[in-house]
Formats: sequence, C-alpha cells, structure tokens
Amino acid sequence: MKNLYKLQFGLALALVLLATPVRAVNGLIWNTNTDQVDADVRGMHLWPFLEDLAHKTGWHIYVEPGTDKLVSTKFKGLPAGEALKMVFGDLNFALVPQTNGPTSLYVFLTSMQNATKPVVTRKAATHVPNQLMVKLKPGTDADALAKAVGAKIVDRNDKLGIYLLQFPDAAATDAALGQLKANPDVQAVDYNYNFEPPPPVQTVPSGTSVPPQTSLKLDPPSDNNPCNVVVGLVDTPIQTLNPDLAPFILKPISTAGDPGPLGSTPTHATAMAQPILNAIAQASGGHSSAKILPVDVYGASETTTSWNVAVGIQAAVDNGANILNLSLGSPADSAVLDSVIKQAQASGILIFAAAGNQPVNSPTYPAAIPGVNAVTATQQGQLAPYANYGSFIDMALPGTSVIYLGSQAYVVEGTSVSTAYATGVATGTKTSNCDGWTQIQNSMQQKFVVPAK
Repeated sequence: MKNLYKLQFGLALALVLLATPVRAVNGLIWNTNTDQVDADVRGMHLWPFLEDLAHKTGWHIYVEPGTDKLVSTKFKGLPAGEALKMVFGDLNFALVPQTNGPTSLYVFLTSMQNATKPVVTRKAATHVPNQLMVKLKPGTDADALAKAVGAKIVDRNDKLGIYLLQFPDAAATDAALGQLKANPDVQAVDYNYNFEPPPPVQTVPSGTSVPPQTSLKLDPPSDNNPCNVVVGLVDTPIQTLNPDLAPFILKPISTAGDPGPLGSTPTHATAMAQPILNAIAQASGGHSSAKILPVDVYGASETTTSWNVAVGIQAAVDNGANILNLSLGSPADSAVLDSVIKQAQASGILIFAAAGNQPVNSPTYPAAIPGVNAVTATQQGQLAPYANYGSFIDMALPGTSVIYLGSQAYVVEGTSVSTAYATGVATGTKTSNCDGWTQIQNSMQQKFVVPAK
C-alpha cells in the first residue's frame, strides 16, 4: 500500500440562582423555591460536569487550566453554598453575579485570576415536535401499530422497516414513546432529532493568494471492478461544479424535497465535494475513476433531521455508494439512525463523520456510533480551537479548505472539511491501490493521529 499523502493546508462567594428548579443530567437538582440542592453524582470528571452545569444554569464558567477531579457526592436538601462545597471538595471556587449578564463561576487550584479557560456548553438535543421514528421487527403491521398509538405514518421505508409517526400533540407523543419502548414488535424508537446547520462558507477577498483549482482527470470506471468507488455525499443540495470537476458528480438525489433556487454562494455540499476531490487527486496522482453521489437531506431547510439522514444514507447505499461522507452531526444518539448505519456497515460500507465544531469532549452523532470513523480538525498541526475532542474520535485532518464556484474563491472551515478530506484520502487510495477498506481505515487512523488537547 502506498503511503497516505500529507495534506498541506494548512468567579466574595455570592449565589444567584435561577427562578425555576434546574436539573443537570448527572443528578444535580437546584430547587430555587427552597434554596436547597440535591445531588447524586458518581465518578464524573470535572469538565463534563461543568459543561452540564453551564448548560442548565446559563452561568459562564471558567476553570484554571490543568484543573480536574472526579466529582462523586450524594446529599439532599443542602443550602446552595454548602452544596457547591460538597461538589468541588478541595477545589476553590467563586460564584460572581453580574449586573448586566449571566453569573460567572470560577473554579481553580491557585487563584481566581488563573481561572481563564471557558467551559463551552454542549448544545442540547432538540427534536421535531410530535414525531417519533420507529424500527419494527419484520412482519409487523406498521399501519395497525401506528393506529394503536394514535399516530399517522407520514413517511416510511418498508425495506428498512422504519417509519415516521406524527402525533396530535406533545403529550400524545411522549405517551406513545413509552408504549412503543415496551412493545416487543419495536426494535428501536426515538424522537426525530434535529441536526445542526452546516457551517457557512466565506468569500476570499479579491487579491488574496489562493491555491489553484483542483486538477483531476476522470478514468472511466470499468464494469464490476472491485476498485470502483462511489462516494455517498449525504449533505445539502449541490450546485454544478466547475467543468474540470463536474464529470465526477453523479445525478443528485433528494430525501428532503425540492430545495428551490440554490443561489450563487456555495452550498455545504458544494463545499464538501471539492475537498473530497482535492484529496482524491493527491492520493491518486491526479486521476481517478471515483464518482460522488450527492444525496440532499436538507432540501430548502437550514437544518435536517435524523429521519432524513437515515433515509438519505439508505438512498446512497441503494444507488451504489460504497463509502459515505457524513459532514453533519447532532448531540442526540438515535437508535433508529444507528440501526440504518449498522446495516450499511454490515454491507462493507466505510463511513466518515464529523466530530463537531465545539471544543468539548461530548460525543456527536453519527460520528460516535461504533465503527464510524469520527474525524476532528487540525490547524497548523494542532487540534483546531473550535474542534470537538474526546475518546470517540478516530482521526484528525486539516479543517480548512479553499473552494471555488465559478471564478470566485471561498474558504470553509470545520470538522466537516476534515471529514471530506478523510473521505477523499480513503477514496483516492482505494482507486489507486485497490486495498481493502479495513486496511485503508487502519492506516489512516495511524497516519492522522488526533493531537493532544
């Protein structure tokens, strides 16, 4: 196997509590009506504990670099000040109210002035109101099941046995969720979670020095060639690329409806296709038989959902994709989406997904699904300051790309770009050497090591 190529890019203690009880997902409950706190926290590292606390309270939290501990405590009905002492133990802290802004919490070993590292709150998962996704066991009557829980099937994929159910209100949705979880005919059920909007592209100012557009020659793929690669680009709508790259793009398909006019600014899929092709060009010596199959899971919306992503993945697989680029993500893990991805993996399909653009170690999905290659971003050889990190991440590649639409250059940044590069590296290597996906994946994980945080 040829060596994989190098990418060249480059807080006086004062307590101000909220007006309603605040519950952190780790078992911490702030009851502001009684000014008392309950807790049951077991072996949780300081940083994720503070991420949850920041998200639930709205506080701005700052930590002295190098500060860590395992938070383990259990108590009930303590005053807030005593509660924080129990939580932080031998760590120092100060909670400072702000006149015109959120309260600030400082956690430190030496001095409050040294607590300079901000805790970035993880984004809470949201879902489409009044919808559930279900995966049913083979032979189950989906229409009868939907009727039994008071739902209407608004979308379906009978081949996969997955169905999108619509309910009249939130109470009916939540009640049905419990019923379906207990139903032996239901393999998986979840809310239909929202995915975050993709990062925008930025225009490169006129006169700025930029690299030339990618030069890549298409080698016509031969029939039944095991080295043939079709990249399933599961993303936004795509525009027509410049003439040299347009032949590498197959006819787009959509699982999210008509996107309408796309405008003159590159869409996210347009921006992702180019680093994929850039990496293919460098990994394959400038010529390749690979093709990109764009699958639009956004349509005219700025966001997508776990349902659209699931059916988009299956559409890519059904239309010949043998490698998937998922430059998208959500903080929510959907068992139904997981099942679709696992089925694709069982068919031998290699998957790369973006780790997320928050500097936290919280997992992003589908990147954190076992077997998916989670890709984070580097900047000048170090972990990019915006990039997610953590044990779920498999590799790190550059997170910036210059792209073109017409004669105008643009720049796009994020772990989505890193994911596109990774997909291109794997694709270019496959079409050049015909190595197996497992060999390529293992080599890439060794080559593109995640820098220490």
